[in-house]
Amino acid sequence: MLMTTPGFDRIGEENAFAVLAKANALAAQGRDIINLGIGQPDFPTPDHIVEAAVKALRDGHHGYTAANGIPPLREAIAADMTMRTGVETNPDNILVVPGGKVTMYLAILLFGEPGAEIIYPDPGFPIYRSMIEYTGATPVPLPIKEENGFAFSPDDVEALITDKTRLVIINSPANPTGGVTPPEDVKRLVDILMKHPNVAVMSDEIYGRMTYDGLPHVSLGSFPELRDRLILLDGFSKTYAMTGWRLGWSLWPTPLYDKCRKLAVNAWSCVNAPAQYAGIAALTGPQDAVTAMVEAFDDRRKAVVEALNGLPGITCATPKGAFYAFPNITATGWKAKALADALLTESGVALIGGPDFGTLGEGYVRVSYAAAKDRILEAMGRMGEFLEKRAAA
Repeated sequence: MLMTTPGFDRIGEENAFAVLAKANALAAQGRDIINLGIGQPDFPTPDHIVEAAVKALRDGHHGYTAANGIPPLREAIAADMTMRTGVETNPDNILVVPGGKVTMYLAILLFGEPGAEIIYPDPGFPIYRSMIEYTGATPVPLPIKEENGFAFSPDDVEALITDKTRLVIINSPANPTGGVTPPEDVKRLVDILMKHPNVAVMSDEIYGRMTYDGLPHVSLGSFPELRDRLILLDGFSKTYAMTGWRLGWSLWPTPLYDKCRKLAVNAWSCVNAPAQYAGIAALTGPQDAVTAMVEAFDDRRKAVVEALNGLPGITCATPKGAFYAFPNITATGWKAKALADALLTESGVALIGGPDFGTLGEGYVRVSYAAAKDRILEAMGRMGEFLEKRAAA
């Protein structure tokens, strides 16, 4: 009998991909499926970015690159980071990685071990807890509450920190809730962390360019006093509609950087070359497509919140960022995952049940509005018909 290490028995997964597979299987049978489950922009990658990758291939950029990323891309990322945070960023602290999840993996692997505690948002991106459990560390859920606008509470973070805390994971704008933590709470978190100098923080800011109603995204990178223990996660997937390109980046404190570079050498060697040249074009080229995409998401956001609040047994707080709504379905009488499954199989609407994002996700479903507005509204109509029919029965 083959024996694997116990950590692999603790690994979870991201159920959005399981729902996507089921939705695709139903579509292959001829069903009309509206997929509001998967978290990726429904827009194409902007043309100038695609052309930069094609040019890189034609120019002969077919081989290995440096494990930490080509210098011109790291320089472009650092310049963009400096512009957005107002804090000088050194390209030598930027690590180019194959997607955002890699930064989560690296950060949690660096600090997670039996006896250590890692604080993470719940409901939150499921890979946080999955990787914490893989390392043998104790996952400590940070409650993300509807009554707080689905923003994290710095006071809740402080209450959870112990002498075993090694890492705090923060996500704003947030997946799955769409919550955005206001500037005063971000500053309060920084003040709290300054009292705990041995605690690192990973700030997942992959949706940082997607906020609404004039609410700013305040990056933890804006606070130089944290730079010696801040791991900042970002990338190109959401902002530039580049999910399949697998191009992410992260900012690391100098003492941790070489550890991560060595792990890159051992694990994935480097990120593919043409995607890195596409990344340069994304950051240094026109941003019109980004602006247009966020404006479209904003329009859909308003439409989906209004529609959800008109459905029987459903209430929905207005999300402030990302492209997700997280409606409360408690009054329908359904458990979240059961409702999501029934809506897919019976009504052809793919959603994600809240418990797939943590133990505190029960009573909610995640609705992605990264789909055409008319299809979103059709999905809302199908949901209404389903709920009314089941209530009548």
